[in-house]
Amino acid sequence: MPPRSHPTARQARLGAELRKLRERAGITGGEAAAFLGGERALVSHIESGRYGVSAERVRRLAAFYSATDRALVDALATMAEDRRKGWWTDFRGILHPSFLDLAELEYHASWMRTIQMLHIPGQFQTEEYAFSVFGGAVTEVPRRELEARVEHRLRRQQIFDRPTPPAFEALVHEAALRICYGERKAMRTQLDRLLEATDMPSVTIRVIPFTAEKLTGSAHSMLYAGGPIPPLDTVQVDSAFGGTFLDAEAQLAKYRALAESVKAVSLDADESRDIIHRIAQEM
Repeated sequence: MPPRSHPTARQARLGAELRKLRERAGITGGEAAAFLGGERALVSHIESGRYGVSAERVRRLAAFYSATDRALVDALATMAEDRRKGWWTDFRGILHPSFLDLAELEYHASWMRTIQMLHIPGQFQTEEYAFSVFGGAVTEVPRRELEARVEHRLRRQQIFDRPTPPAFEALVHEAALRICYGERKAMRTQLDRLLEATDMPSVTIRVIPFTAEKLTGSAHSMLYAGGPIPPLDTVQVDSAFGGTFLDAEAQLAKYRALAESVKAVSLDADESRDIIHRIAQEM
């Protein structure tokens, strides 16, 4: 089987974690390949996510690397076993791979926390609001791609339809509630949808008010997705031209601290619901 041309972020993460285990053990790629009975390129392809790897091979490599973190090895083996094709693969070749990676990240997350400074969280956007957001891109998006982006965004909301949905906390700046993307009537509908989300048992929405004191100047939009164990957490950072996935230990610690500092100056859930309702009434 030829190597994958474009591994998903999840496939690349599995390979990167196996590389970390090998390097901690002081074992070269050539030695690992010899252990597996293959050429040096075999390990390179596995660690870059270009080759799939079985759960059995993950456990064999972990034992060869003298890995003692059983929870990590079990989690990596589970990642290797799970080769299902999720709904996001319907958009392969239509949307940029980062869209697919984000949907896959959310699908597998055990819990999530997001900071949104200028937009309503994508997980709660209405169709009209999403069209306005994507349609206002600096570079005009072809109609087919625009429709695909909106459909993809709406389908991401399926994570809340599960019998046991992941816990989700959204820290949303008041600016995001007041900026009108599209017509005011559409924004009112969007805020009503956000109010509905506050009734979901797994969802907590906290508003960062304009009056918040000591809001860190480094606050920006991001999604923190909890993995099956903390070392496999992932952060997705938004920018005007796409998203970036981060998973280094120091990066994860930094974004956990950022989220806690933003939460500290946010309103509680009841106060947040009140301000969302009040702004909706003003629309």
